[in-house]
Amino acid sequence: MSEEYKREHVFGLDYGTSDFKFGPITLGEVPEVVENRGYFIDSSSLMSRLMGVRREVIVGKDVPRFLESREDLAERMVYPMRNGIIPKDDVKAWRVIKELTKYALESFAPKDESFQGFYVVASISVVAPRYMYEKLFEIFKEMNEEKVLVNAATIIPQPLAVAIAHKIPTCTVVESGHGNTQVCPISMYPIRNAVIALNRGGDAANILTAEILKDAGYGDLAKEESLVRRVKEEIGLLPKNLDDAIRFAKENPDEVRVSLKIPGTRVKIDLEDLSWTRFLIGEYVFNPGHEIFQSYFARGMPKPSDVKIGDTYFYGMMDMAESIVTSVEKCSIELQPYLYSKILLSGGNFGWSVPKGLEQVATTSDQKLKSMLTEKGVENVDVVITGDPKFSVWRGCIVYGYAVPADYEWKWEKLEGWMNVA
Repeated sequence: MSEEYKREHVFGLDYGTSDFKFGPITLGEVPEVVENRGYFIDSSSLMSRLMGVRREVIVGKDVPRFLESREDLAERMVYPMRNGIIPKDDVKAWRVIKELTKYALESFAPKDESFQGFYVVASISVVAPRYMYEKLFEIFKEMNEEKVLVNAATIIPQPLAVAIAHKIPTCTVVESGHGNTQVCPISMYPIRNAVIALNRGGDAANILTAEILKDAGYGDLAKEESLVRRVKEEIGLLPKNLDDAIRFAKENPDEVRVSLKIPGTRVKIDLEDLSWTRFLIGEYVFNPGHEIFQSYFARGMPKPSDVKIGDTYFYGMMDMAESIVTSVEKCSIELQPYLYSKILLSGGNFGWSVPKGLEQVATTSDQKLKSMLTEKGVENVDVVITGDPKFSVWRGCIVYGYAVPADYEWKWEKLEGWMNVA
């Protein structure tokens, strides 16, 4: 296949733990986004037949149209990449990944005869085991048996994609999505034995947000994950200093009170005198060890636990600054200053904003981490939020696919190159 054809048909797939970002190089800066989930319907039911529904798994933008009762959600909704790793024998999770991949590629596949498949660059967690690479290549090959959608494919770790997108060969990437946080030093390649993984991401903030909603009298709404996530994103705040922020909020309740109306429904959420808890949502992501969270743990909210998944150890309660220090200090002392001098924050978990009027108590992710690292004695640190943290991995996929020569074949020892799946 010619180099020109390859460059015109690069396609990025970012398998985030919450959102699945995808699209060809022609999209420019912003990919398509759907939730990384699949809904298993009862395809054998009479109504499914009468309505002409032939699919067993619904993915993409159609999912909300098929949802049933709240009780059914827990049984039928599958989020395949809760922590970035799919168990090898999790048939339902891999089925969802296959359907999502097919959905993405078919959405953009040209219908003209000259199309011979995309050059697909898929990005997954840096801690993903080898079998996940093998399963993805297998999925690409299986899809081609029905219709040629993939000419060749490659897979890269998400932190490396971020570094590639910003053309920074030596840095520390902190990729924080829904299910986990990956701290990965990079010196041309990921330094894999220095990677630190946290069993904490946007889902942890969702769990806390659900508890806050229950305390405010919205217990029924707290059962719907998509709604809880929306509340977190629209009212959650990241404090400069949690104690100072809570004190300010309680002394100035009108300054922090906010109400949220869900379009198309009668649902309106107002935390009223609990509006100070908005600051807990952001703090929990960065430092769940603050004493104020002990009351939530005592009432039964699950504490982020240390878990081992495959060969990877995920820390639950380690604060985010400590995870960066621990990761960097696994590297050569000579390299460490360069790793601190450029820390890139990527992922939707870093998208905290500062509302007008709350500048003295709220902050952004880069400033929060810089302050936390300074408190730990780290000097000359530079923390930067990527342009749009949700899309930096996808953009790195596109840059990588465009740059890697079409004749550079896949090498398992380096996990790079193109795998021929056509």
